[in-house]
Amino acid sequence: MSTRAEEVLIEDVTDEPGADAAAVLNEGRDARLRGWVIPAIIGSALLMQTLNATSINNALPAMAKALHVEPLRLNLAITMYLLASAVFLPISGWMADRFGAKKIFMVAMVGYALSSAACGFANSLPMLVLCRLMQGCAGAMMGPVGRLVLLRTTPKNELVGAMSVVTMPALLGPVVGPVLGGAIVTFVSWRWIFFLNLPIALVGVFLVRAFVPNVKEQDVSPIDWPGIFLTGFGLAGLIFGFENLGRDVIPPLAVAGLFAGGLACLAFYWAHARRNPHAIIDLSIFRIPTFQASVMGGAFFRLVPGATPFLLAMLLQVGFGMSAFAAGLMTFISAVGALVMKTTAPPILRRFGFRTVLIVNGLICAATYMVYAFFRIDTPHWVIMATLAVGGFFRSLQFTSLNGMAYADLEQAQMSRGTTTASMAQQFMQSVSVGLAAALLHFMMKSQGETHLTGATVAPAFAIFGAATLVSMVWFARLPADAGDEMNNRGVRAAA
Repeated sequence: MSTRAEEVLIEDVTDEPGADAAAVLNEGRDARLRGWVIPAIIGSALLMQTLNATSINNALPAMAKALHVEPLRLNLAITMYLLASAVFLPISGWMADRFGAKKIFMVAMVGYALSSAACGFANSLPMLVLCRLMQGCAGAMMGPVGRLVLLRTTPKNELVGAMSVVTMPALLGPVVGPVLGGAIVTFVSWRWIFFLNLPIALVGVFLVRAFVPNVKEQDVSPIDWPGIFLTGFGLAGLIFGFENLGRDVIPPLAVAGLFAGGLACLAFYWAHARRNPHAIIDLSIFRIPTFQASVMGGAFFRLVPGATPFLLAMLLQVGFGMSAFAAGLMTFISAVGALVMKTTAPPILRRFGFRTVLIVNGLICAATYMVYAFFRIDTPHWVIMATLAVGGFFRSLQFTSLNGMAYADLEQAQMSRGTTTASMAQQFMQSVSVGLAAALLHFMMKSQGETHLTGATVAPAFAIFGAATLVSMVWFARLPADAGDEMNNRGVRAAA
């Protein structure tokens, strides 16, 4: 349609003869940018993280062989990445406010790509862990800063749809990652998993520079260094504690000291934050029911995404003896189910509301995840793939609901620290889930008298993790029936 035809059409629709058609067209372009262009670009940048994470999980057995370590020890490379992300997250919101979210987002993408290349050149586990720590620091900036740009450029009633768009490119990582990682490990070398981030970063930086607005606060609060150190050491103590729980790597007294030190630091932070208006994590937002349910209740559900890729790699490759490529072909189907759900999540939430979806869908997710415990080496592959697809479908709806509801009742001034807090909780639970999964497998192996992992050793972990997600129902059940309705226009539809 020509530009003149568009102007005539807009004048007819607005029914205002004197309307400025150019202004209306500009408003339409801005709406398209908010609706899908900016979310798609941010999601494409996050593709690096998801592609890397899913590929590396599938490559763990091959990496362990190349680095001459046990496969279970490679979970350290995952945990340290998540640890660095959790520790470095608190400063990301302040840096975005101080220097501009667009600039920090591009710097983070470049840093992530360079640290990925360093991981590809690693020749030992300590070197790989060090490079993963650097990668985690850069990754800590990408997720929350990208989400902050989205929150500040999108009206609340458009946010659920925008978040569905932003996760679609990111979900290509889980779709492509297992297959791509398996193919790279089988036919080339696991090192190319990290080198692939370089061209993605180059294209991403160009798109961000061209289309993403530079959003920053006018009044930047002083940086809370004591809060950053207390939360950083607190989270590090807890994550290292879970990492070494029951592993016989360090003495039990040292593990207890890690937990005690981590909890003490977080307790000191709680006292510090109560009397500091510029605390890096605003604890007052936990009094908002929707935010509390999303972060606290969602924490138990988020045990699943952190543990699933690790557990599936151990089950299919180590337990069932599949190649990395074959295991990748099996597991990518769950991400296909998640990708399909992203197109249906907004209408489902408009129809039923956040509370109903979180409760009913949470029960379905727990049940489907516990079914994974019944996988055996002779289970038909189509049965495994169908079950993984169903699980990915419903888990995707749960994550979309949790992510959207977190910001339903936050004021604009609370968005920066709210984003930081929610991101820290997510990274912490993913870190804990990997450490717990590794500790649980170690415990199951010892209790069964095994010296190596088997399918029977890994399978029960799925049932345990699935049951743990049900704890989140305590928070979801206390939500009001209209919780988060502003996010999905449900209240507007009811009034109409």
